[in-house]
Amino acid sequence: MKLRTLGKSDLQVSPIGLGCWQFSKGNGFVGKFWSVLKDDTIKEIVQASLDGGINWFDTAEVYGWGESETALTSALTSLGKDGIIATKWWPAFRTAGSIAHVIEEQIKRLNHIDLYQVHQPFGFSSVEKEMDAMARLVEEKKIRYIGVSNFNANRMRRADKQLRTHGLSLVSNQVRYNLLDRKIESNGVLDTAKELGVTIIAYSPLEQGILTGRFHDNPGEVKRLSGFRKYLSIFKSKGLKRTRPLINVLKDIAQKHNVLPAQVALAWIISNEAVVAIPGASSSTQAAKNAVSMDIKLSEDEMKLIDETSKRCMNEDIH
Repeated sequence: MKLRTLGKSDLQVSPIGLGCWQFSKGNGFVGKFWSVLKDDTIKEIVQASLDGGINWFDTAEVYGWGESETALTSALTSLGKDGIIATKWWPAFRTAGSIAHVIEEQIKRLNHIDLYQVHQPFGFSSVEKEMDAMARLVEEKKIRYIGVSNFNANRMRRADKQLRTHGLSLVSNQVRYNLLDRKIESNGVLDTAKELGVTIIAYSPLEQGILTGRFHDNPGEVKRLSGFRKYLSIFKSKGLKRTRPLINVLKDIAQKHNVLPAQVALAWIISNEAVVAIPGASSSTQAAKNAVSMDIKLSEDEMKLIDETSKRCMNEDIH
């Protein structure tokens, strides 16, 4: 496995990181999306990730309002390990002025922050003012690099342009990207990222677990889901029917490589050098399986088949 440079930084990250939304402990509206994980389970997930070659972790202030950040640090500390840490500032109903205050609490929870990201593009301040505030954190050595999340192409350009007035550059844009959601390929986000030298961090790379195929094999599993996932359209019978052709292709390819469909789906995403992915994991087994995807090499024919089938499924208007 070869490490990748995150944007124009000196951060060398594994193609797969660990998304830590599920460490929210059920706290807050966003945290209720997942079931509550015990501390021992979180520790096991982090250990399995590290053992598999994953060297970075993505969390956020809004993930349980600090619970995920605290849980991640606790797990790493108890293991005597460290990692590259990425987290985010939540902009809803806030101005850029709050960034300087919020960061202090996040540093206490995380000890250090390598990548600090604006979580959403709907704050009360302009992109320029947010980037100015983030740049001050770099100057004060409270964070190392700056990223954004869910920014469109225009906002990415504005963010990068403003950071350049401080002698900095935008390192990453974290967006939803998977085989059933490929909007960034057509809306200018991926092209702009490549042009600016910005790394795309793909969240929900398995589309909330749909791309594992487990719900297609056993639709009854949907009823046993905790949190809000079970209510998404892709988990309904119609959604499962429309995505089955892609799952069948992933299964066939996975069988040839002696791996799982989810691992093939992740391997497809990170085959693009401009993209890294942050699947979550609710068990150490899942974390270990995610890591394996970094070693899968898909052939050109396999990539083409996945690509064509994915596009046909999306044209069926799954969402």
